[in-house]
Amino acid sequence: MSFFDLLFKSFKSHPLSKLEKICHYRFRNLPYLEQAFTHRSLSSLPRKNYERLEFLGDAVIDIVVSRELMREFPEGDEGILTQKRSALVQKSFLASMGQLMTLLDFIKIESTVDLTQEKIAVKQSANLYEALIGAIFLDGGIEPAKKVILDTIWTHRREAWKSVNYKGQLIEICHTKQLPNPKFLVSDVSGPDHQKLFEVHVNIGGVIYPSGIGTNKKAAEQHAAQYAMDALQD
Repeated sequence: MSFFDLLFKSFKSHPLSKLEKICHYRFRNLPYLEQAFTHRSLSSLPRKNYERLEFLGDAVIDIVVSRELMREFPEGDEGILTQKRSALVQKSFLASMGQLMTLLDFIKIESTVDLTQEKIAVKQSANLYEALIGAIFLDGGIEPAKKVILDTIWTHRREAWKSVNYKGQLIEICHTKQLPNPKFLVSDVSGPDHQKLFEVHVNIGGVIYPSGIGTNKKAAEQHAAQYAMDALQD
């Protein structure tokens, strides 16, 4: 058997080789990939679990998606671009990308963590997707990370833009957590008549969440609802 045959056999036999095929990227440093799928329940050491890679992947996704949005909407203002990006980087949509790639099949996690619970599974799918992007970026740079993002998030972007109703989702979360219904309050309106910007914040039981900004009141409410959702789900 030649050296290349042995190398190919080794590549096929390691446990995450199937995952490399799914994302169409072969890692030069497999420890990055292994770290990206190791849950904190197995190791609290920062360099041994996926949390640092998740943090990095989140930033890489933001920059790639932002650049593609500027290309797709050359005349789009900040409000429109922010609204479109928010739909693409929200946890539930990232989770759907993770599910599309069957990432949960590869997670290393304590058996006490119940992945049959939808809330836990969704969170882990989103985290793994971000961690995978972070790992690819560290291993190969922006281009292979960008390719995975374009093949997943960007390919399915219109589905995300159609399906998002943050206000409705926030109301459901409040009911689930037995919290008061959210109140949406306009805190500022700025800009000329033809290009106004609305700023809206959410008040839930006296707790004020970060403001959302949009080119109309409805868009600003959607952004504010998303920020409140993210805070409640952390």
